[in-house]
Amino acid sequence: MIIFYDGYCPLCMAEMNHLRKRDKHQRLKLVDIQDPDFSVQYPTLDWHALNARIHALRDDGTLITGLDVTHEAWKAVGMGWVYAPLRWPVIRLFADMFYNVFAKHRYTISFLLTGKKRTCDRCIPGEPNGK
Repeated sequence: MIIFYDGYCPLCMAEMNHLRKRDKHQRLKLVDIQDPDFSVQYPTLDWHALNARIHALRDDGTLITGLDVTHEAWKAVGMGWVYAPLRWPVIRLFADMFYNVFAKHRYTISFLLTGKKRTCDRCIPGEPNGK
């Protein structure tokens, strides 16, 4: 599975680092959408959609988003049970609503929780690679 994440987001980076450490069988490919070569490597993907929320490309070519990505990623590294409740029917509704708010305000939330600003201070929100 290929996970497309925002490398400017401190919380997103922390989660990717945790996944990377636990991915003993190399089941995940982590791709930073902020990489300058991203649009060259993935020209058919909509950068703005990917920037709005986390996405992943399953091995069968299916594109998934949001907490479905989180659950499948952690499942791939043997810890899916931790996130499984977020996919249960009633909890899923509220968890997805919360995630959508988080995704929209991830830089502010990251700063409030970690004290870290996004890693690219020259960037303009909504523009790939700050251009």
